[in-house]
Amino acid sequence: MIRRALFISSALVAGALLGACSDNASKPASNAGAGAAQQAAPVGVVALKKASFPVTTILPGRAESFQTADIRPQVSGIIREIAFREGGEIKKGDLLYQIEDAPYIAAVEQAKAAISKAEASVPSAESNLERYQRLVGSGATQIEYETARTTLLQAKAEVESAKAALSAAQIDLDHTKIVAPFDGVIDQTAYNVGNVVSANQSTALTTIRQLDPIYISLTESSTNLLRLRDAMEAGDIKGAENVAFHLILEDGKEYNQQGKLDMSKQVVSETTGTFIIRVLFPNPDRVVLPGMYVRATVELGAETGYALPQLATSRDANGRLTAQFVSADGKVETRAFENSSPSNNSWLVTEGIKDGDQLIVSGLQSITSGMPVKPVPMKISDNGVVVPAEQPAAGDAQKPAAK
Repeated sequence: MIRRALFISSALVAGALLGACSDNASKPASNAGAGAAQQAAPVGVVALKKASFPVTTILPGRAESFQTADIRPQVSGIIREIAFREGGEIKKGDLLYQIEDAPYIAAVEQAKAAISKAEASVPSAESNLERYQRLVGSGATQIEYETARTTLLQAKAEVESAKAALSAAQIDLDHTKIVAPFDGVIDQTAYNVGNVVSANQSTALTTIRQLDPIYISLTESSTNLLRLRDAMEAGDIKGAENVAFHLILEDGKEYNQQGKLDMSKQVVSETTGTFIIRVLFPNPDRVVLPGMYVRATVELGAETGYALPQLATSRDANGRLTAQFVSADGKVETRAFENSSPSNNSWLVTEGIKDGDQLIVSGLQSITSGMPVKPVPMKISDNGVVVPAEQPAAGDAQKPAAK
């Protein structure tokens, strides 16, 4: 019994000692956490100011030829000559293929002979008609006169028929020379010298594409179309009649030509909910080729508001635009915006901000809402890089860490 009591007492003493050690160990940690909470983390900020900014959107698209022509023969025969360089540039009227023309030259000569033969019978028929006309009533019947007149008409008709045959033969002869219908770039040939081709065959000899200018077919959502129309009717967007298009190539570089709206399909796709906008771009150096995937920045007008750089924003679970600001008491404040419009590398917001508000643009990974921070003035360079406000953009640029 005594041994059992001693064992219980020893266990109680050990438990008390362990509890005291635990309390002593937790006190320094708590004090350290309190000290860390009082330290303000430095963050880069930019002061916002209300101004007029372009309303833009970026649309995906694909390049298409301005004109495309599949070249097919209009007469049958053997290819005698191929006069172009595959993949080269050609001009309108340049000779592409020469089909053997000897049979067609013979047909032209035969048609000319038929005209001469038909014309030779006309004078005789005219003389015969005049003779019967004089003898009507004094030795020639009316029937004989009508027959002579019919014979003359038939002779003249045969002349016209022969002339039409000559025109047809000449057209066939001209078609033995296949020429370019417009300026462009020509593909490789599907037939070689010595191959036999047929009139209006289904297989094309080659294809010509006109690349200057060039079409860009852009895809836009019907939702954005409705939103744009609402903004225009409300007067929020001005100058939308002069829509400007700027092209971004596959390598990320901006194309040095500006496009103009050509047409848009008025039917929204039932499967994708999108509609097509076709834009015409000058392409003098053949930089853009058919089939290329590109992006186009579209300036839809201008709107007054505050520009939030995309690098300083994110989206919440409901899809709303969010950004971090420095509150009046120096703490992180998270704001959400129901409506926003793209404007180059920024989001354009019209509500929930006032002049002078400090938007946090760097150090976003190390802060949370309600945390005290120390604002450091920064600015955004033209290429979207965060730099110190007192140094030029070419100085020690520092891109913000990805959020």
